[in-house]
Amino acid sequence: MDASGTEESNRRYYDAFSKRYEDRRGSNDPGGYHDLLDELEADFVQRFAAGRDALEVGCGTGLVLERIARFARTACGVDLSPGMLEKARERGLDVVQGSATELPFGDESFDVTCSFKVLAHVPDIATALREMARVTRVGGFVLAEFYNPMSLRGLVKRFGPARSVAHDTHESQVYTRFDSPRAVRELVPDGCRLVDARGVRIVTPTAALMRPAPLRLALRAAERALCDSPLRVFGGFYVAAMQKGDRPRLRVSAS
Repeated sequence: MDASGTEESNRRYYDAFSKRYEDRRGSNDPGGYHDLLDELEADFVQRFAAGRDALEVGCGTGLVLERIARFARTACGVDLSPGMLEKARERGLDVVQGSATELPFGDESFDVTCSFKVLAHVPDIATALREMARVTRVGGFVLAEFYNPMSLRGLVKRFGPARSVAHDTHESQVYTRFDSPRAVRELVPDGCRLVDARGVRIVTPTAALMRPAPLRLALRAAERALCDSPLRVFGGFYVAAMQKGDRPRLRVSAS
C-alpha cells in the first residue's frame, strides 16, 4: 500500500488498521484520549441531529456512530473498509460500504451528514464535501472534521515519527492532508454556509499524556472547557458545521 490516496490504497490501509483499531479505544480505554475525542465529536453532532436522520461518512468500527444512534431518529454509516464495517455490524449498526466521493444514497436523504478523521485522507476533498451536501436536506447540516496544521497535534504529526497501526503498516502509508480553519472557508460547498465550529484536542500534545489518571482528568476538563472557545481554531481536529440552504444560521460563524 502507499500514500497515493486512491480508494484501493486507503481500503487496504484501513482493513489492516481495523485489526487493532480499538486497542486503546471504546471499552478498552474508557475515559481515555480516544474516548474524549469521540465524546466531543458526538456531542457536537447532537447539537444538530437530536431526533433527526443522521449519516456518518467514514464510520469505521462505529464508535462515534454508536453514540449518534442514542440521540438521532435514525443513524446510518458508510465506510470504504470491509474490515472496519465488520466490527460496526457487530455493534448492530446500520452501515453500508461505499466511497466518500460517491455516496450510495439519494439526494436529500439525511438531516445531518457528518465525517470525522476521514476527509483528511481523501485527496479529492471538494468532491467528498459536495457529496455530503448532496445527500443532506435543505436546512440540514454538514459537519466536517479537518486536520488542523495550526495545532499542537499538527506539529507532532509534521515533525514526529510515523506511528505503526498494524504489522508492517504505518501512518506514512496513508494519504494525509492538513487544512487550516482559514482554508476550510474555501472548501465550503456551494449552497452551504459555515455556521459553527468546534476544536478538538487543543491543549493535549500527545495521546500518551492522558494515560496517567491525574493528567487524564485535567486534560479532559481543559478540552471540554475550550472546545467551543475562541481557542477552537487551534484544535488538532477542527470540526466545521455548514448549513445547507437559506434558513437562518444558528450561531455566529466560527473562524
